[in-house]
This record gives sequence, structure tokens and C-alpha cells, in this order.
Amino acid sequence: MSEVKEASKLGQVSWALFDWANQPFFTVVTTFIFAPYFANVMIGDAVAGQTAWAFTQSASGIIIAVLSPFLGAMADAGGRRKPYVFTFQLLLFAGCACLWWAYPHRPDLAGPIGWAVIAATVGAEMSIVFNNAQLPNIVRPERIGWLSGFGWGLGYVGGLIALFIVLAFQFTRGDDPSFTLERLTGPASSLWLLVFVLPMFLFTPDQAPRHLSALEAARQGGRALLGTLRKLGHYRNTLTFLIAFMLYNDGLAAIIGFGGVYASAIFGWTTTTLGIFGIILTVFAIPGAFLGGKLDDRLGSKRTVQLAIAGVIVATLGIVSVTADSVLFVVPAEPLASTRGLFGSLQEKTFMAFALLLGFCMGPMQAASRTLVGRLAPQGMSGEFYGLFALSGRATAWMAPLLIGILTATTHSNRLGVACVLIFLVLGFLVFTRVREDRA
Repeated sequence: MSEVKEASKLGQVSWALFDWANQPFFTVVTTFIFAPYFANVMIGDAVAGQTAWAFTQSASGIIIAVLSPFLGAMADAGGRRKPYVFTFQLLLFAGCACLWWAYPHRPDLAGPIGWAVIAATVGAEMSIVFNNAQLPNIVRPERIGWLSGFGWGLGYVGGLIALFIVLAFQFTRGDDPSFTLERLTGPASSLWLLVFVLPMFLFTPDQAPRHLSALEAARQGGRALLGTLRKLGHYRNTLTFLIAFMLYNDGLAAIIGFGGVYASAIFGWTTTTLGIFGIILTVFAIPGAFLGGKLDDRLGSKRTVQLAIAGVIVATLGIVSVTADSVLFVVPAEPLASTRGLFGSLQEKTFMAFALLLGFCMGPMQAASRTLVGRLAPQGMSGEFYGLFALSGRATAWMAPLLIGILTATTHSNRLGVACVLIFLVLGFLVFTRVREDRA
């Protein structure tokens, strides 16, 4: 194995700043602010809204699953990753900007706004594939866990600041009904992205180009991908990890993506309450991500991921145990009073306790999983394996939201719809126990 020539400190920090630039889309748009607004205000019906949001996430997952491994192999063949990052960041920028037209009480806009969300999600996730593929080429193997965790932690800080900005606008806009703050979150995320993604393009070194035309890179990438898929039997340990990640990451993504929608539906939380909820959750996620990076280098990626999955399973069980009139599945609670204070009911306190556990565990799970790909991927195949990593992370990502949508629509229960993510988490944990932390 050739020695990795590290990028400069500026180049490494600029790489990590990519997570800072992209995180507001995930924090403000797809989790805490716009997603509940889309489901419960723009569409205006809790069941129909959760179903529609589930289908947007399902559709984007299918597109990403189809594109990511081929384009990852194509980038490996061509050498450079930044042109792909730029293309998909541009798609994210445009999709977010279009969310300005998500007017309240307009279920007829579910189609076009849903497609804008799909475009932005595909742009964000695909650009992350190529940014991740740069990781093993800019830092030594013994520090890869630290840099990955640092990137996740920095991203959470960016998301936290974005939520503070949303709340600041919420408090200053007053009672002006003509201004819908939630519609502004998309264009504001576009502006944030435009400003903060620039250092990665300017200071993080790219792979040397191999002077192939786009057509030839596509041919070579396609052949390489087919070869890798045929040879995956020889990379059985890596294949086991990819299957496990496919399952547990889909469960994590689903509970993160639908937690705010679920809370808004059962508690009737306003944008302000959702923003505060997001801030508190992110505050707990930040030390979790940084601690996860340290645990990754000290205990290894596998043990870090196992601990994190176990925590997420417990948190998810606790979250779905809460309804408007009960906690822990069977314990009755007083009805929600309209005059209650912030998180003033037993139901909300219980929900928050488990949500904070989720926030603390999700960073280590994601960061250590990303690190493990770099540790397992054969030399010179990082882009291809990060493409397969994205494929495994998104191959069934359409299934969890689709199952949520189907169960929500057929049972008319938001709770039963969200509870199905436990299937993915538990199966992923069981498969992951068979993974060995060895390079292919």
C-alpha cells in the first residue's frame, strides 16, 4: 500500500467544512422545519402529509441507489471528484431555491414541491458520495476516524446555527401572516451552501485527472463497477458491512427524517417549538459526533458503530412509545393542555429524553460507518466503494419511507407508520455483528 500524502491542515478543514455547508438542508429542510410544514401545513392533513413526504423520500432514494455506484466508479476511472461534487451541489442549490413556492394550505402543490425536494435530496446525497471518496486521499489511515468525526461534528454545528437563525427570524417577523418563514428555509439553505462550500473547492486537493473523456470514463467506470459487483463475493466481509449499513442506516435516516413530522402531528408543535427541539437535539449530536471520532480511533470503527446502533434502537423504541395520551406504550398520561409551557407535558418530556439519546448516538454511527468504508476499501478503489457505500445506504432508503407511507395510509396511524423503522435497525445490528475490521 502506498503512503497517503496528507493534504494541508487548511485542505483537511475545508473538506470537513463541506458537511457544515450541506447540513442546514438536512437539519432545517428535511428534518425540523420544512418537512413538518410540508406535511401538516402545506398539505394540511397529518396522515396525507406524512404519506406524501414519505413518497418524496422514497423516490429520491431510488434515484440515488441507481446513480451512486456507477458514478462513483466513473469518478474513480476519471480520477477527479470535484466536477461531480459541483454538478450535484448545483442541483441541491436549485432544488432548495424552488421551495419558496411551497405556499400554505396548497395540497395541489404536493407534486411540484415534492419534485423540488427530490432534486435537492439527490443533489445533496450524490455530492456527499464524491466528497466522502476524497477522505482516504487527504489524511493518513490512523487519523481518518478523527477527520470523519470532525466533519460530522462541524456539520452539526452548522445545522445548529441555521436553526438559531430560523428562530431569530421567527421571533422578529411578528404576526405578519403574509410572510411564511418555512418557505424561506429552502432559499436560505441555498445561500448558505453557496458561501460555505467554496473552501472545499479552493483548498482541498482533488485526485489527479487521468485525461479521459467523459464517455471513456463512463465506459471504464461501468466496466469496473460490473467487475466489482462480480467480485463482491471475494470481498465478502465488505459485502456483509454494506448489507448491514443498508439496513441500519435506513432505519436511522427514517427516524431522523420523520421524528419532527411525528412530533408535530401528535403534539401540534409550532415552528418555534420545532426549532427549539432541533437546537436541543443538535446540541447533543455535536459532542456525540466528536466523541465518536475519538472512540473510532481508540476502540475501532466496528465497536463504535455497534454501541451507536444499540443506542438508536433504544431511542426509537422510546420515541414510538409516546402518543398524545400515553408514554412507554402502556402508561397513561394527562391530556395535552393548550396552556402548557414548552415541552410541558409528560408525553413531551418522555419524547425529548429519547430524542436526545438519538441525537447523541446518530453522529458516531454515521461518522464511524463512513470511516469503516475507508478502512475496508481496497487501495485505489475508494470512489467505487464509497459509491457502493452510498448504494447500500440508499438501496433500501426508498423502502423505509415507502413502508412508512403505506402503513400510515392503511392504518391511519402516524405511530405505526414510524415504528416500522425498528425492523431495519434490529436487522442491521444483527448483520453487523459478523463484520471484521480488515482491509479487503
